[in-house]
Amino acid sequence: MSVDTEIRTLLSFLNGQRRHVLGILDGLEADALRKPVLPSGWSCLGLVQHLALDVERFWFRAVFLGDRDVIDALGDIEDAWQVASGTPAADVLDRYRAETELADAVVTAAAADASLAWWPHDLFGEPHLHTLRDVLLHVITETACHAGHLDAARELIDGRRWMVLT
Repeated sequence: MSVDTEIRTLLSFLNGQRRHVLGILDGLEADALRKPVLPSGWSCLGLVQHLALDVERFWFRAVFLGDRDVIDALGDIEDAWQVASGTPAADVLDRYRAETELADAVVTAAAADASLAWWPHDLFGEPHLHTLRDVLLHVITETACHAGHLDAARELIDGRRWMVLT
């Protein structure tokens, strides 16, 4: 099956942000990944878990695809921003990679103007996103925003910067 040019372009932008998320964390030890650096208390690892579960899984497999198993499991984790102390950091990073692969499979099998299968009225009221295109643009924006958060967190942890224009 040929992937729509628009979908391919949007996925290219999303994949750039996903690479940024993982790239800025490259080389951080597990304890640094778990270290909260802002007053709100989230850690880099918690943010990645949020991206895996509340963004990739939620928007593509629950909202767009309407996967009943995913929808039913949404309440299994009370707060995706908090990673259980016994959860290995590698498991969270691998879960993010796996969720992005699952999302890509969903996205590449559909057209940009395909309608959403399910909407969480209890969370957001009336739908403000209506198509796969809308969801892709939302996820690109959210992932880019969180990649910026990770940039700031990484700089506070050890001074490393991802992209600095001189």
